Formats: sequence, C-alpha cells, structure tokens
Amino acid sequence: MMTIVEKAFDEARSAWRFRWFGVTAALLVALIGWLIVFALPDRYLTTAKIFVDTRTALKPALKNLAMEQDVEAQINYVRQSLLTGPPLEKLAKDTGVISTNTAGRARVKALDELADRITVTVTTAGSQGEDRSTAGAIYTIEYLDTSSQRSFKVVDTLLNAFVEQTLGGKREGSQRVQKFLEERMRDYERRLTTAEDRIANFKQQNLGLMPTEQGGYFAQLQAEIDASKAADSKLALAMSRRDELSRQLHGDLAVAASGSSASTVAGQGVAAGGDTLTRIQETQAKLDELLLKYTDKHPDVISTRETLVELQQRRAQELESLRRGDAGAIATTGAGNNPVYQSIQLELNKVEVEIASLQRESAQHANAVAELRKHANTAPQVEAEYQQLTRDYAANKAEYAALLESYQKAHLGEQADTAGSVRFEVILPPAEAFAPVWPRRTRLLAGIWLAALGVGAGVAYGLHTLRPVVSSESGIKEITRFPVLGIVTVAFPSRDRFLFRRHLWRFCTVAVAFVAIFAVVLVLNWRGIRLDTHVIQSWIPS
Repeated sequence: MMTIVEKAFDEARSAWRFRWFGVTAALLVALIGWLIVFALPDRYLTTAKIFVDTRTALKPALKNLAMEQDVEAQINYVRQSLLTGPPLEKLAKDTGVISTNTAGRARVKALDELADRITVTVTTAGSQGEDRSTAGAIYTIEYLDTSSQRSFKVVDTLLNAFVEQTLGGKREGSQRVQKFLEERMRDYERRLTTAEDRIANFKQQNLGLMPTEQGGYFAQLQAEIDASKAADSKLALAMSRRDELSRQLHGDLAVAASGSSASTVAGQGVAAGGDTLTRIQETQAKLDELLLKYTDKHPDVISTRETLVELQQRRAQELESLRRGDAGAIATTGAGNNPVYQSIQLELNKVEVEIASLQRESAQHANAVAELRKHANTAPQVEAEYQQLTRDYAANKAEYAALLESYQKAHLGEQADTAGSVRFEVILPPAEAFAPVWPRRTRLLAGIWLAALGVGAGVAYGLHTLRPVVSSESGIKEITRFPVLGIVTVAFPSRDRFLFRRHLWRFCTVAVAFVAIFAVVLVLNWRGIRLDTHVIQSWIPS
C-alpha cells in the first residue's frame, strides 16, 4: 500500500507535466486581479464626534418651572430628517455630490448612495447601563467617499446642521407652543369677560333671589325654619321660667320674707314709712304694756285691741294683694326691701327682657320663612341658572390659569434654551483624511498572488486528473493489485536528467519573475499608482 507521502509525491510528479498551463493560469489570474485592485477607487473616511449634554446646571434649577422638551426625540428627528428628502438633496448640492445638471435616475442613485455611506450612531457617555438622559450621549458621524475633501465637507456640513437644526427646532417648537398658548389665552379672556358680564347682569335682574354664603334657596329656607323652631323653643322655655319666677315672687315664701324684712328694718331703727306690719308690732307692744297695768275691760285695752284687729285685717288684705301682684302692696308691705324678693324680682325682669328679645327673633324668622316661601317657584330656577353661570365661569377661569402657567413655563423654557439648557461639545472635529481606509490594497495584492498560485496548482492538478498517468512502481501496485516483477528505465538517463534540469531552471526563472512582478506591483501600490476607471471603460466595446 502506498503511504500518504508517496502518493502525494506521485500526484505532484504527474501534475508536473502541466506546469506551464498552471503558470499561465496563475499569471492571468494575478494580472487580472491586480488590475482590478488598482482600478478600485480609494475610499476616505471622515469621522466627527459630538457630546450632547441635556443635564446642564440649568436643568435641576428649572425643574417644574419651565416646560421641558424631549431633547433626545428632537435629536433623533433631526438625525433622521437630515438623511432624507430636501435636507439630503441640499447636502448633496452643497458638497458637490450632485450638480444642477444631474437628473433622473442618476440623481436618485447619487442621493441613495450618499445616504447609505453616511452613518450616525449614538452611545451613552456614562458607564455601561447608564441612561443617556442622565449621563449624556455621544453622537458619531461617519462618511465614506472617494474624495477626501468631499468626505470632510459632508461630515462638517452634517455636524453644523445637526447642532443648528436641533437648537433651532427646540426654539421653533417653543415659539409655536407660545403662539398657540397666546391664541388660546386670548380666546379664554374673551370667554371670561363674557361670563363676568352675564353674571353681573343676572345678579342685577334677580336681586334678592341669589344664593348667599349660607347656601342656596332650600338651604336658606331650612336654616330659617330651624332658626324659627329654635327661637320658639327658647321662647317657651323663657316663658316657663317667667311663670315659675312669678309664682315664687307671689308665693308664701316671698310674702313671709317681706314681713320679716319689714320688722328687721324697724328693729334697726330705720323709718319703715308707716307700713301696716310696723304699726301692728307697735300696737301689739302697746297692748302688752297696757295689759300689765289694766284689765281687759279697761277702755284703753279694748280700744288698742280693736285697733290691733283692724291692723291685722288690713295686713291680711295687703298680703293677699301682694300675692296677686299689686304694685301698691309692694310699697305698703315693704317687700321691696326684702333681698329674697329683690333677687326673684331681678331674675324675673331679666326673663321678661329675654322673652321680648326671643319674641322679636321668632317673629323675624317667621317673616323670613314666609318671604322665602313666596319664592318657592322662582328661586330654585334662579339658583340653578346662577350655578350654571358660575360653573362655566369657574371652568373658563381654571383653563385660563392653566394656559397662563403653561405659557410662563414655555417662555421660561425658551430663555433657558438661549442660556444653554442643552450643551453641544465637539470632542472629535472632522479632519481631512490623508490615507484611504478602503481598499486595503497590500493585503488584496498579496491575497491575489497567493490565490493565483493556488489557481495554477489547481489547473495543473486538474489536467492531471483528466489525463492521468502512472509514474511509479507503487502506483502500478496500487492500481493493478499485482506484484511488479521489473522496471524498464529510460535508454539515455543522462539526457533525461539534463532535460529535467533545464525545464526546472526555466520554471524557477518564471517563478522568480512572478515574484519579481509581485514586488513591482507592491512598489507601484506604495507609490500610489492607480488605474483610471474611465480608461478601462473606454477599452470595453460598447
């Protein structure tokens, strides 16, 4: 059995017969590939990076005071709008990508290629996982073009438009909001003025029927009814107290106290005014004195006794008059000097005053109830209309206040934008590239050279596969499975070796030349030699 090395050596020796075909194929592949590489246009990449900070020092200071706009959404809108429609066409004209004469499919194709070669990416400026709204964002603008100058111009124009349109969009949005709010505020001002006039006219037309601070019609009516009942209840209680005090004032206790009071005053030597009780006491004392001197039959005793009986009868009549409340009996009996009688009389006077006040209060509430009942059919309707007017006025006033607050916030937000609520900082300005980023010609040329070698070897081996020969004893054994008894060599081995060396020398010379051509190609590439694609297109027949 043949070993792997022997078999590989036998295959290589058999493919050696087609070496010139392989060399030719390798040269053709290499030359064609190298021409294509030299014909590829250079692509220059220009990059710019800008840091957008939406969390400036003004941000926390204006929290809940100014109307906040979604800056990130505005930036995304600007980023997308710059690469479509009229902004993209304007960019293409300003940077020379298209001219005024470019039209039709060529114009559309140029714009599509321009949009495809522009890349705008965004990354968080903070640590991984941190929100862009708190850490800021880094926007990267990249553009790939065959002209280094044009690539720089496109990126620079995009960078300026990105900043200007973002800030301009914020200002324009704030101005639109303020204009809208101003129009709405003027509308609500007119509504408020109309509502105020309607309320004033309604009050003038329905004077006396308007709801007060105590409530509407039914609330007022119920309040007056409750107040009238409360006044009547207090009046009944006061009259009951008056009756009780009057009973006490004309009762036995006050009458008895009036007698004791008169005697006390007389005993103190105070002039009693000749009241009956004093005279009774004096007559009794005189009678006692006469009984000590005379008998009951004595004319003076009889006369004094008769006077005493007469005085006692008068006293009984006076007390009876005092119980009935006779004002003259109060003076004659001396009840006015009695502290008990005086206190009861004072309390009775207070109750009388209270009763008079409560009677007036009850009458007032009764009149108010009667007056309110007269408007039972009209007052509720007036109240409902007034509530509707005030409700509309309150709704318009609330809307106006909300619009005014929003307008102030929008105005403050615009001032904050002017002061720098959003900060743009270019951390990598665009610069004109000196070396292309594509194609990597050195790698491509080396790869094509290696690929050409592979193609040459493949062509030689493929031809050997189509026209195989046996070139060794082991190969015959592998094919026939029979032992080889002998081998017939060439007749002139020296001439055969000479021919082999000559062919090998030629092949090596061609291989060295192939390597030299590759070195020349590398030198040409290093010197910047390029093929003009227009010239190549002119070679191709139309």
